[in-house]
Amino acid sequence: MLDARTYAIGLRTRFRGLHVRHGMLLQGPAGWAEFAPFDDYDIAACVPWWQAAVEAATVGWPAPVRDRVPVNVTIPACAPDRAAAIIAAHPGAHTAKVKVAEAGQTLREDLERVAAVRDALGTAGWIRVDANGGWPDPEVAAAAIVALHREVGLQYVEQPCATVEQLARVRRLVDVPIAADESIRRAADPLRVAREHAADIAVIKVAPLGGVAAALRLIEAIGLPVVVSSALETSVGIAAGVALAAALPELPYACGLATVALLDRDVCAEPLLAVDGYLPVRRAVPDPAALAALAAPHDVSVMWEQRLGAVRAAAAACGSTR
Repeated sequence: MLDARTYAIGLRTRFRGLHVRHGMLLQGPAGWAEFAPFDDYDIAACVPWWQAAVEAATVGWPAPVRDRVPVNVTIPACAPDRAAAIIAAHPGAHTAKVKVAEAGQTLREDLERVAAVRDALGTAGWIRVDANGGWPDPEVAAAAIVALHREVGLQYVEQPCATVEQLARVRRLVDVPIAADESIRRAADPLRVAREHAADIAVIKVAPLGGVAAALRLIEAIGLPVVVSSALETSVGIAAGVALAAALPELPYACGLATVALLDRDVCAEPLLAVDGYLPVRRAVPDPAALAALAAPHDVSVMWEQRLGAVRAAAAACGSTR
């Protein structure tokens, strides 16, 4: 039985609709692991997160081929001055991912945000945007992409629309490369984006895909350039993404793994924070005092223990031993 601790950590800026991030940390013979599926995930969708956590805690990860990985700065759908301040807080950063198409916001707000990021990052930096499937149809997405690209020059656009068919249509309408995220990690058939030529880049997140080993198999099968990204975890969970990025033979794009800075605090005394645009390749070990200070309230802990029990039962029912 793995030792489990439930945490509650505030976010510096609302992200994915959240002000507080909840999850569980697990300790096993191979080290610490994180189980932190988002609240809107059903039990079946949580099973890969459990498999990834068990892998990290009991099996471990492949040997790295590099000792650091390049990362982008993540900019929430915030005001321009806040976006510029986030860039300023990451000296040496060379790539920024900016959230756009947030519900209730306008294209004008997106344009002002990316312009502020460009000014703060400099002309030599890369800017990518992530719509999280927020544009309602390919034509709206294409018009927004053209405007954003004209404003700052885009490296790529992540998940402009919700469906694979829409991604394929957007890709035909614009010259900017298209990256698929939700269409891979939340899909029954994650290889479909490649078969239907719906994306140029695959965004890969370890926990939703069942662990580092499972992610490596998917990357080989999908045959697209990869961006390894996070799911808003603590340093413990980020270490799994770093392990995946460190094991890849090629890493053409900066990874979306520098998200610990979005948390008010971290569970580790030495968090995985970027230095000059890179994260070191190492495991993360929680600090006992931080674990105690960040412990979730009792009712939240009970809810997560019940959720974990249901997920473990679902994993056993589908034949997973991990």
